[in-house]
Amino acid sequence: MSRRQLVFAAAILATAALPGAARVRAAPATYPTDELAEYVFACMASNGQTPDAMRRCSCSIDYIAGQLSHDEYVKAETVLRMQQLTSGDDRITMFRTSPWAKEMVDRLRRAQVEAEVRCF
Repeated sequence: MSRRQLVFAAAILATAALPGAARVRAAPATYPTDELAEYVFACMASNGQTPDAMRRCSCSIDYIAGQLSHDEYVKAETVLRMQQLTSGDDRITMFRTSPWAKEMVDRLRRAQVEAEVRCF
C-alpha cells in the first residue's frame, strides 16, 4: 500500500470514529443558500455568536434538510407562522386544528429535536 493510500485510509477511519454531530450526512443542496444562512443566523442568536455555535447550527439545518424536503420545510414553517397569529378568523383556525397541519408541524419539530440531539 502506498503512503498516499495509507493516509487516505487513515482519514476515512478517523472520520468514521468522529462523534455523532460530526457524522451528520451533508444535506443535498436543495435548500436555498439564503434560507440556510437565515436559519444559522437565527440559531446563533439563540445559542451564541461563536464559531462553535455556527458549526452546531449549520449541523442542525443540514440534518433537518436531510429529513425534510425544502417544500416540506417551507410548508411546515408557514403553518407554524399561521398558528402564531392571534386572529379569531376561521381560516387561521384550520392551521391550528387540522390533522394535516399538525402532522406537518410534528415532522418539522421531530427533525429539529433530532438535530439538536445530534448537533448540540
